[in-house]
Amino acid sequence: MAFAPNFPPVEPHICVKGGLEAIAFYEKAFGAENTFKQLAEDGKRVLHANLSLFGGSIMLHDEFPEYKNPDGENDVMSPVTRGGASIALNLNLARPADVDAAVNRAVAAGAALIMPVEDTFWNARYGRIRDPFGHVWAFNAALEAPAGE
Repeated sequence: MAFAPNFPPVEPHICVKGGLEAIAFYEKAFGAENTFKQLAEDGKRVLHANLSLFGGSIMLHDEFPEYKNPDGENDVMSPVTRGGASIALNLNLARPADVDAAVNRAVAAGAALIMPVEDTFWNARYGRIRDPFGHVWAFNAALEAPAGE
């Protein structure tokens, strides 16, 4: 299988309720850069956006409940509408202190802390937040191996 050049082989495409607000949150909380944004015909909802963050990218769009699949369903709705996220976006950071800084920045921007940062049994500094749009973000950095290991 060949992958398209200049694109990551896997790129999350998330659905939110409040696309413009989500873009502003990700810029503030994660230092994301909005590299492309197209609004829907109503001028209020995000039809498609690309955000560059943490050395990768995500695509983002608002909910469009009026558009149905051929089977009559709309399978791409936000976690807020669905009643919870089905995945966590895991960010592997370079240093344990980066985990604390990233979680603190996200919480200060309006995210909910759902797992306080701690040193884990799997030898990582780890914490989780839920952003205001229902998506769960996990922050992870390897701890130094204890002496003698």
